[in-house]
Amino acid sequence: MKHTLLIPVTALLVAALACSPITVNVPKLTTGPTETFTVSVPAPEDDTAPEVSVLMGAGELRIDGGGDGLVSGEIKYNVADWEPRVTTEANGNVTIKQGQSDEFSGLPDGNVVNKWNLALGDAPMNLTVEAGAFEGTLNLGGVPLRNLTIKNGASDSTVTFEAANPEEMDKLVAEAGAASLTLSGLANANFSGMEFNGGVGDYTLDFSGTLQRDATVKISSGVSSLRVIVPSGTAATITVTGGLNDVSTEGTWRCITTYTQPARPARR
Repeated sequence: MKHTLLIPVTALLVAALACSPITVNVPKLTTGPTETFTVSVPAPEDDTAPEVSVLMGAGELRIDGGGDGLVSGEIKYNVADWEPRVTTEANGNVTIKQGQSDEFSGLPDGNVVNKWNLALGDAPMNLTVEAGAFEGTLNLGGVPLRNLTIKNGASDSTVTFEAANPEEMDKLVAEAGAASLTLSGLANANFSGMEFNGGVGDYTLDFSGTLQRDATVKISSGVSSLRVIVPSGTAATITVTGGLNDVSTEGTWRCITTYTQPARPARR
C-alpha cells in the first residue's frame, strides 16, 4: 500500500525593529577542573513507555541508540553550578537536567566544557530534548520512540533516523529559534503527525526513508531558509500559505494551488 505525506507550510512575516545599541559588560563563567558525571538509568520492568527528558543549556550534545538500560552515558563539565542531576519519578519518568545557579554568574567562553554523550536503550519511551545554545547530533534510528519533542535555541544541530522506528510514533514536535537544524530520514521516524515551528534560521526537513503509514506534517516558519526534501516516488501534497514566501521546486512536482508528487508505480 502506498502512503502519503500531507504537508501544509505557513511562512510568517517577522518584523524587525531598529533600536539604539546598548553596551552591557557581562562577566565570564568561573571554570574549574573537568568533572565526569555518569548516567545509568535502568530500563523499566514492565512495558510502560516512560517520559525521558534531556534538558541542557550551552554546550555539546550527542544522543545515540544502542545504550544500556533506559539511558546511559557520560557528561563532562567544568562549571560547578552546571553539575547535572538525574531525577527518577515513581511512575518511571526520568529527567536529566543541567544544574544552574540561582543567580546569573556569567556567559560561557572558550574554556567552558559541557559535553553530553548519552545513549538510549531498547525500551519504548517518550523523549523530550530541550537545549539552548549548543551543537548537537541526535542519531535516533532504531530507537523505540512513541513521541518525540525537540526544542532548540541558538543551535547548530542534526537529527537523523537512519533506521526505522520499531514503535508507532504518535507525534513528532520540533521547535527551533535562530538555529541551523537538519532533520533527516523522517519517514523512518514512523509518526502519524509532525509539527515544526521555526524562527529565523536555516532548516532542512528531509523525509527520506520508508513511509510506513499516512502522515500529516504542519510546518510554520518565520523569515528563514526552509528546505523540504521528499524523495521521488513518495506520494506527497504540500500546501504553502502566508504573506512572505519564495518557493522553488526540483523534480516531478505539479503545482496548481498546491504542490503534489505522485507515488512511484508498483513494479509488475
